Parts: sequence; structure tokens; C-alpha cells
Amino acid sequence: MNSPAYDVLVVGGAGVDTIVRVDALRLPPGDSVFVPPVYDYVAHTGNGVALGWHSLGLATKFIDFLGDDLQGRSILAAYGEIGLDFSHVVSPHGTPRGVNLVDAQGRRFSFYDGRHPVDLRLPRDFYLPYLERARHVHLSIVGHNRDMYEDIHRLGMTSSTDLHDWDGRNPHHRTYALASDYVFLSAAAIHDRLEPVLHSVIEEGRARLVVATDGADGCHLLMRGEDKVRHFPAVRPERPVVDSNGAGDAFVTAFLHALSEERPVAECVLAGSVSGAFACGSAGTHTEFIDLPGLRAACARAAADR
Repeated sequence: MNSPAYDVLVVGGAGVDTIVRVDALRLPPGDSVFVPPVYDYVAHTGNGVALGWHSLGLATKFIDFLGDDLQGRSILAAYGEIGLDFSHVVSPHGTPRGVNLVDAQGRRFSFYDGRHPVDLRLPRDFYLPYLERARHVHLSIVGHNRDMYEDIHRLGMTSSTDLHDWDGRNPHHRTYALASDYVFLSAAAIHDRLEPVLHSVIEEGRARLVVATDGADGCHLLMRGEDKVRHFPAVRPERPVVDSNGAGDAFVTAFLHALSEERPVAECVLAGSVSGAFACGSAGTHTEFIDLPGLRAACARAAADR
């Protein structure tokens, strides 16, 4: 059998974000307010994961729907400039967009448009040749890739997903949670049910581990075969925090990169935490990613600081 052409295949999650910087994540009095310059960025979760792995030196393939529009062309130009291997199917619904409000502490609130209909699916004859040539696949929770799991499991490859701020109940997210080998999510919506939700992912699905990131409080991890949810503290950011957009994607890529090197889980968490903290030090969405030498050096400094 030939060696896989791609270390990782990322499916879904390309789009454009408009970043609006505000003093606080609340509506001010009146009906308008002046803000700093508003910028558009190539973004969304699949973009972040693909660029994160690309920056760490993995052979990365990214596939998705993309509109034949200004936003789609800007994405293609950006990927061409940095050499990210990207292929797409033209969507008549256009390129997904988001608007992110970012406050003075770097916290964000995101508005995502739902332009892709729920029954949209990537054609099997499009994705299968890429899937068959990959070592690992990451599925963004975009819906149009959910039917791929049958082929993923048939091929015996590992898979991962990021459920973002899943509430532990939404069935759309649960499909990805139970069908993936490595599951990531934010603890934001499940603080009062954290342990039951993590246990349900392990007990009802195929996950080898599930990680709930918790911002400045670090993360919580449950391994298959273990009863106790482990807590890991956050690392101290080496740069001022200006924008948390993309921190979760950076965590996922560095964590799984370390795992692919068969590092102990504590080292995987450290790599993810360092990468996530690094992403918070640049304004915009997915504008800067740590490379492998930088990650190794920052992990060594963070370990010595504990």
C-alpha cells in the first residue's frame, strides 16, 4: 500500500470574518457608535485548523464548498500565496461569512450566517479520493460533511472534530461527538454539567479522548478507560492578549500534532495551550500561527515556568 499523501485532511469550515473591535460585549446607548477600522479576514474553524497544521509542517489538504464570489476569490488568493493545498466545490449559496465582536480584553462574540442549507452535502466522488490518501481527517461541524463518517470508519482512519460551544444536547453536534476519535469543545456552555457531558461522549461514542477548553482556566480532559476528568491549568501567555479568535483551532492542531508524535497526554495539552495562547497575541482571525521550532521552544519555557 502506498504511503498517505496527506498527514491530515480538513473538511469544511472556510469563510470570511469581519472583525469589529468594541469596548465591551454589550450594546451601548443610542443607535450607533464609532469603532476602530473594521477588517475582513480569511477565517472560520476549518481554515484555522488547516493553517495551524500547515504552519507546523504537516502535509495538509483542505476541502470545502466555496462561493464564486468576492469572498471565495479572496480565500483562494490567500491559500495560493501561502501554499495551502485547497480544493473546493462551487456552492450556489456563496461563501460563508461571520461577524465577530472583539472587546478590549480580546474576548469575542461571533455571528455566523447559515447560508448553506441543512441538506447540502459534499459529493462523495469529490471527497473520497482525498480521504483515501490521508492519514487523519478533521471534520468541522458544518453539516455538509457529516455523511463522510461511514467512509472514514470503513477506511480505518482516525478522525477529530471541534464542537465549539456545544451545550451537550444539540443533536447536530452530537453526531460529530459520537463518531470521532478525538473530540474537542469549549466548556463555555456546560460548566454545570462538564463531567456528565464528557463522560457521555466517551461512553456513547468511539472517542479515545475528549477535551473541553476553558480559557484562562485551562482545560479538562477525559481519556477512554479512565473515570476521572483531569484538569490542566492554562499557560501564561508570552504576548499580550488582543484577540481570542482562533485560539481553539490552534489548541487542536498543536495537541494533535504532539499526539501524532506519541507524546504523553500532558505534553499534548501543554502544546495545545501554548499554541492557543500564541494565537491570542495577534489581532484578527487566524492571522498568525506558531511554527514547530517556535512551539517546541515555547513549550520548554512554559514547562520550566511551572
